Amino acid sequence: MWKRSVCTKDCPDTCGLLARVEDGRITAVKGDPDHPYTRGFICKKAIHFPDHVHNSDRILTPLIRTGPKGSGRFAPIAWDEALDRVAEQMAKAAADHGPGAVLPYYYAGHMGMVHRHAGHAFFHKLGASRMMPTICGPASTEGFKASLGSGPSTTIESAAASDFIVIWGSNTLTTNLHAWPFFQRARKNGARLTVIDPYRTETAKRADAHLMLRPGTDAALALGMMNVIIAEDLLDHDFIAQRTVGFEALRIRAADYPPEKTAGICGLTPDQVRSLARGYGRAKAPYIRTGWGPGRQLAGAMALRTIALLPGLVGAFRRPGAGITRSLGGAPSDLSFWTRPDLCPPATRWINMVQLGHALTELDNPPIRYLHVYLSNPAAVAPQSRQVMAGLARKDLFVSVQEMFMTDTARMADIVLPGASFLEVKDLYRSYGHNYIQLAEPVIPPVGQSRSMLAVFQALARRMGFVEPVFSMTEDQCVETLLADPSPYMAGVDKERVRDGRAVRLNIADNPYAESFATPSGKIEFFSQSWADQGLDPLPDGRPVRDPEGGSRYGLEFITPPHRLFLNSAFHEIAALRREAGSPSVLIHPHTAAERRIFDGSQVRIYNDRGECYLTARVTEDTRPELLVAEGLRWPGLHPDGKGVNQLTSQRLTDAGQTCAFHCSRVEVAPA
Repeated sequence: MWKRSVCTKDCPDTCGLLARVEDGRITAVKGDPDHPYTRGFICKKAIHFPDHVHNSDRILTPLIRTGPKGSGRFAPIAWDEALDRVAEQMAKAAADHGPGAVLPYYYAGHMGMVHRHAGHAFFHKLGASRMMPTICGPASTEGFKASLGSGPSTTIESAAASDFIVIWGSNTLTTNLHAWPFFQRARKNGARLTVIDPYRTETAKRADAHLMLRPGTDAALALGMMNVIIAEDLLDHDFIAQRTVGFEALRIRAADYPPEKTAGICGLTPDQVRSLARGYGRAKAPYIRTGWGPGRQLAGAMALRTIALLPGLVGAFRRPGAGITRSLGGAPSDLSFWTRPDLCPPATRWINMVQLGHALTELDNPPIRYLHVYLSNPAAVAPQSRQVMAGLARKDLFVSVQEMFMTDTARMADIVLPGASFLEVKDLYRSYGHNYIQLAEPVIPPVGQSRSMLAVFQALARRMGFVEPVFSMTEDQCVETLLADPSPYMAGVDKERVRDGRAVRLNIADNPYAESFATPSGKIEFFSQSWADQGLDPLPDGRPVRDPEGGSRYGLEFITPPHRLFLNSAFHEIAALRREAGSPSVLIHPHTAAERRIFDGSQVRIYNDRGECYLTARVTEDTRPELLVAEGLRWPGLHPDGKGVNQLTSQRLTDAGQTCAFHCSRVEVAPA
């Protein structure tokens, strides 16, 4: 029989699924045709969910390390013994060094609101160091918020009525597949589609125009557009007067970015800058879809802040089909009953997850002596991974990992706890790519001895003697509390339809900016006083900020955008996807390859002061001469030398949001 579910991966689409169950096994997964946004089709990755659940490599019993760290030598143990050991070692670390010696590390391996946040109350009560979950989007969030305010943005569905679509820093066909039909509908009605991306993605290949700008120059390009729009008076003067602040200051700043200067910064031609600006400024309904790429630069927040101001110049927010999309959904929004930040002792320290390597190898007062990892794979995803691995290898660090597979992180653990898959638990899902919520019941019981996040943390809470009611809440109780969320976005939501497993629209308008903006002024802020108060430039700034390490010794830029067959470090357990993807590779421009005597298909060494990794060269004009592109975040153990691409990335933080600048690394490449 077919049962409804929801894809839990860190993807904006949050697809409705149907899982076929036969004799207690999931035998097929397909898209749910009744889902109003994803409409019955799913990506190639999701088709393999049966192999994800019933994979022969899945961990089905608790494991204890029997060999040296990283050796992969483990023996099965009983759950009670494993949990007793975890609780005992946590308590010892807290007693010897203070509770701040314990650090949880988690992120988005599961996007349901119940299980993703199931450990927060436990670690708050323990008094463990608080992890800042900033590795992905906060720079983009902070930049966008400074210009337009917080909250949901324009719906992607609205773009179907646009006549000029700009996809800025997003490979939609890989990372936001279900947006594509709405863009295609607009094109059938005459809309022009432009992609702005440092390399030629599959999305760029299908666009009407592709601007292959240098990484980190997005703000300069946006300012160059502003220069043309202002100079040629493509402005909506009435909208600017009524609903924006700081325009005259912006006019002066934009004057510093004429097309010729902008083109020189961005690696484009002046005509490309003018054409983009005129197309956007003259459109009846211009629409921008921003991705997360521009925010993964050292000046990433400024990049998104500047891009987000463009609709304000042309009055896009009062035109059907126009606007800008960054993130959607956002309700239920009050999770404090579940995460219980009030249980956290005063002055508990924060540790940024981007700087895990530093935390594990250099932090003191107290040092980290216990690390509990769940819903993440830091050996693969954390930057500057040579330092991360050195920290994980410490003999005085106890590491427990809740996982389904023997990842590079799990191999460094002292205890491995087998995790239940998303198809084996109940959870409520919100999206950041559409405005629907959906409840998923388990389609099968947990396989083997695997347990959910909630079950594990409740069992640990009992061992620690935690008695607050939150530590005995069930999935059902948590879901019902979430559905009672007082957010206005939940007003009028059909709760019974949600309980029935259907996708239900939140109370969010297609154009949330129709009446006001959630900024301090209630208007679009070309000049941001809140940024000025933080010591940041209150106006857009187009000066690129590059990786400062290594100086002139490393002449190439290096970015690591998503691969169409993987999602961050997920799906690498699927052998069929690994075979189709081939060996980990890097795109190299023919001029760059020729200068270094690199041939297509040969193995190359990419390196900088932070580390090195080995990849297969793909010589192609799909990238710029000064740019290397490694698509996908493969498990380090799948690389020839066991070292992944995050050997090369830095723990430096963005200008606002304290996010990782993953796409801001300078490297060199040579034949292996």
